[in-house]
Amino acid sequence: MVVLATKVYVGGDARERALDGLRSLIRNTVGDLDVEFDIGVRHDGFPSVTLSGPDEEVARNALREEWGVITPQFQAGETYTGTLESWDEDGFVLDAGEEVRIPADELGLGPGTPEQVRKRFGLVQHVPLRFVYGEPCSLAEAERDRLFEWTRGTGRVNVNSATRGETRATVNRAGHAHDIVTVERLGLLEQSIICREDTDAPGLLSSIGEYLPAELLAVVP
Repeated sequence: MVVLATKVYVGGDARERALDGLRSLIRNTVGDLDVEFDIGVRHDGFPSVTLSGPDEEVARNALREEWGVITPQFQAGETYTGTLESWDEDGFVLDAGEEVRIPADELGLGPGTPEQVRKRFGLVQHVPLRFVYGEPCSLAEAERDRLFEWTRGTGRVNVNSATRGETRATVNRAGHAHDIVTVERLGLLEQSIICREDTDAPGLLSSIGEYLPAELLAVVP
C-alpha cells in the first residue's frame, strides 16, 4: 500500500469528484503496467492506494515519484513530503502523517515572518511541500528553488479546495481563458494558475474569486 502525500479534505459531491479525478490520475501513471489498484482515504485525509500485480513495485515507485508518499518513520537527512497545515510566528507546521515543525529560520525563503513568507510565495493551506527531516527539520533545497522560481515567472494564482478541472472551468467561466498559460497541479486539491506575461496576478485573483469558494493567493514576480 502507498499513502500519497496529498489530502482529501472536502466532503459530499466535491469529495467524490476529487476521488474520481485521483483515480484518473493514478490510471494515467500506472495504466501501462500490469497492476490493479484500489483507493481509500485514511482518517487523516491522506489517500491510500493498494496495488496488486506483477508490476506492483514499479507502480509504487511511479506513484512515489509523482506524488510523494507518507511514511511511518523518518530518517535524519532524508527528504519527505508533508502538507502545509498551519503557521505561526515560529514557523510552518506540516502534516506528514505526524506533525512536523519547520522553524522560521529553517524556511530559507528570505526575510519576513512565516505568514509574510507564506503569502509572498502563495502557499495555500494543504499545499504539499518537501522537507528534510532532522533536528531541526528544514525546507528542502529543491523546494526552495521551486518557490523562488515562481517569483521570477510571469505571476501565479494558487488555489486550494478545487481540482485542476474545476480550476480551469472557473477561469473559463470568468472569461480569462486567454490570460493564462496553464493550470499546474500542486496536489490533488491545490492548483497553480500560471499567468501570461501581460496578465496581472492580483487582478486575476480578484476576478475569479467570486466563482471559486477557496483560498486564493497571488504570486507576484
